[in-house]
Amino acid sequence: MGGLVVAIIGGAMAVFMAGIGSSIGVGLAGQAANGVLSESPEKFGRMFLLVALSGTQGFYGFVVGFLVIIKLGLLVGEIPVISLYQGLQIFGACMPIAFSGLISAIHQGKVCAAGIGVAAKQPGAEMRALIYAALVETYALLGLVTSFFLLTGIRLGS
Repeated sequence: MGGLVVAIIGGAMAVFMAGIGSSIGVGLAGQAANGVLSESPEKFGRMFLLVALSGTQGFYGFVVGFLVIIKLGLLVGEIPVISLYQGLQIFGACMPIAFSGLISAIHQGKVCAAGIGVAAKQPGAEMRALIYAALVETYALLGLVTSFFLLTGIRLGS
């Protein structure tokens, strides 16, 4: 049972850490956007994408957590017996998105907040600000893909 617990903790950490990063990132960008909207409420649509972008890492963590649940067969009501070594493999496979999601979402929120400031003063600059934010997103995507490939490479069973 020890391997199963370690594997579940890995999946949970992917969800929690990427979700925490996204919450912080969206909060940072949302604060900046609300400052702009207090003076120009018509700019909501322009600010929305820059606020929402920092939330994608939370979805990536959720996807990896869901993949762990599927891999373990927990949706079908089976409680698999996996070794501690297999549990550690799954735990380790979850760490790329856990850490890249946490860190990149926070930094993406900061980049988006700065971009919101630029877009507020220079109408039409949203896409340029979005490009900088997308550069940060690249590293969360790399974490997601790495976790996905590592998870798919783990074989369970005897």
